[in-house]
Amino acid sequence: MEKLIESHPLEPFLPSNAILLMLGSFPPQKKRWSMDFFYPNWSNDMWRIFGLVFFNQKDYFVVPDKKAFDKERIIDFLKEKGIALYDTACVVKRLQNNASDKFLEIVEPTDIGLLLKQLPVCRAITTTGEKATDTICTQMHIEKPSVGSKSGFEYEDRRLHLYRMPSSSRAYPLKLEKKAETYRIMFEEIGLL
Repeated sequence: MEKLIESHPLEPFLPSNAILLMLGSFPPQKKRWSMDFFYPNWSNDMWRIFGLVFFNQKDYFVVPDKKAFDKERIIDFLKEKGIALYDTACVVKRLQNNASDKFLEIVEPTDIGLLLKQLPVCRAITTTGEKATDTICTQMHIEKPSVGSKSGFEYEDRRLHLYRMPSSSRAYPLKLEKKAETYRIMFEEIGLL
């Protein structure tokens, strides 16, 4: 059976004050979404990590009595803090009928340089998984950091850091609190905490 090619369903979220650009690989299939925004899968813990780190409440961005995240609350928070979001792939082929990066073939990578041109005060990028990290390291010629660490790199007239964070997927074998602690260190170093 021919695998379908999928184009990214979301526009890049690029607030002009963003000092951090967070890059995943590609959204899960729409049937897994709990909201129409990044990290939409209810079983993905990204917004719980943010809730723990910034508010000491893992359900801070959860809609009460629903299995959904509060998109407006998330967007307001990201704009206030200066955090941009997108993914390292614009077009993919799913090799299996799931959300696993392991079974994503990147057909067209995102032009990371083009994103950075739209984020003039950005000084850090974080990746949230292996495929995202590999993609940006190849494209931008960055030394691949280990999980929980960073690598410095130059882009045009800017010095930036690439942080490699543990995946927010529950398939990644690390407790939520440990993931949040790793993210907390990064947010502190960037000056967002």
